[in-house]
Amino acid sequence: MNGRERVLALARGEPTDRLAVMPVVMMFCAEQIGVHYGRYVEDHRVLAEAQVRTAQAFDFDIVSNMSDPAREAADCGARVEFFEDQPAAIVESDALLADKAKLASLRMPDPLGGGRMQSAVESLRLMKERVGGDKALMGWVEGPYAEGADLRGINRIMLDLYDDPGFVHELSDFVVELALRYARAQVDAGADIIGIGDAAASLIGPQFYDEFVWPYEKRLVEGIQAMGAVVRLHICGTTSPIVASMGRLGCEIVDLDHLTGMDAAREAMGPDQVLLGNIDPVGALRDSTPEAVTAAIDRCHRQAGERYVVGAGCEVPRDTPPENVRAMVDYARSALC
Repeated sequence: MNGRERVLALARGEPTDRLAVMPVVMMFCAEQIGVHYGRYVEDHRVLAEAQVRTAQAFDFDIVSNMSDPAREAADCGARVEFFEDQPAAIVESDALLADKAKLASLRMPDPLGGGRMQSAVESLRLMKERVGGDKALMGWVEGPYAEGADLRGINRIMLDLYDDPGFVHELSDFVVELALRYARAQVDAGADIIGIGDAAASLIGPQFYDEFVWPYEKRLVEGIQAMGAVVRLHICGTTSPIVASMGRLGCEIVDLDHLTGMDAAREAMGPDQVLLGNIDPVGALRDSTPEAVTAAIDRCHRQAGERYVVGAGCEVPRDTPPENVRAMVDYARSALC
């Protein structure tokens, strides 16, 4: 099996020849080809080149157009700062929807309208030409609460949960429609998987999550699946209070950050959910040894069981020793599914 065949078989619940390897790699990729991360963020050709060369060098099963959380927000008109060697960042002090009234007139951007979303779509087209038959292609969208926070500001949207819940629902409707349009463009460009990043959702409790986030994530998941793509959910941080609800979304793959126990997540989500992760990207991967990485991944595998994908809890740090990354891949090659 090649990487694409392996990942798609896993998503369909079919047997695979070995464990899949699907780490989140962005800054690490730029480092591998010797470019500043600012070029990776702003030039889709550099992004595609870095992803392809890194996936081939380390035998990862996927390539991805992940770079930063500001693509959708930028195309909506949010103020975004760019840096020479860091991810792009939304200027929260000047949030686009600091004035809630602006939502009523906010234009729905075209993902193929020449902005940052189109740049990410074009990177997928290049990756498809290069490795689309061998590696699974993963596109990316911001999840409902994360994108709402990008547009409104994280502190404001937290208060809105109490002060103006109707606005949160209206904003979430807008965001889901935007994410589905963006996902559609990426699937049309060749994406096999659409990742949903909803980091801000780990900052609220289960009651708020179930009321304000889960219904919109569910709509987004089902919409992407209706396009024929696999869904991978990634919520950074401590998700222990919401893992049972996350398991009810029906995503083919759920990432777990290292702050959430793999064994507890397996118990909460049941035996069929594919779980990915979740060693500490810094302590157990970057600042470690190949032998310790192998042991850490083995613990996660034993806790997760057969429905498991090798990866770290979140992004692989840019200065992670290559031999430690290879230890993850070597484990996947040798482990029984």
